[in-house]
Amino acid sequence: MKIIDLEPGDARLESDLLPVLVELRPHLTPDLFREVYARGHAQGLRFSAAYGDDGRCVGAAGWRLVFNTSSLSKLYVDDLVTASDARSTGVGHALVAHLEEHARAAGCHELNLDSGTHRTGAHRFYLRERFDIVAFHFSRPLTAPQ
Repeated sequence: MKIIDLEPGDARLESDLLPVLVELRPHLTPDLFREVYARGHAQGLRFSAAYGDDGRCVGAAGWRLVFNTSSLSKLYVDDLVTASDARSTGVGHALVAHLEEHARAAGCHELNLDSGTHRTGAHRFYLRERFDIVAFHFSRPLTAPQ
């Protein structure tokens, strides 16, 4: 398996990574994805793609470095998804290891993420990967997503 960090403008963002990311974020269209990444990149958003031995993208991670008063420095994972036909093959584990390397290289104190309460399979995976459940995440909708 090969994991590549993709920069804005890389055609593989849409051709390879987006079809996998849509499995987690079905509301994303190519136009919306380009818009979100253009705005998010300025805030530190990055994407990594995992490729199987056959050269096909089988996993995607969206992440950023965050500096705040609660954790001081962390790598926050916005998106972590393995293609449905490649689950339980080590893709998620490899992506988490890749992200941990980025976090350690940046001197981060934590690697963390949020996961929807309905995603129980993902929760089992995160617990196997030695993530702890340390907080509740609260949200108040203000407007409908555009």
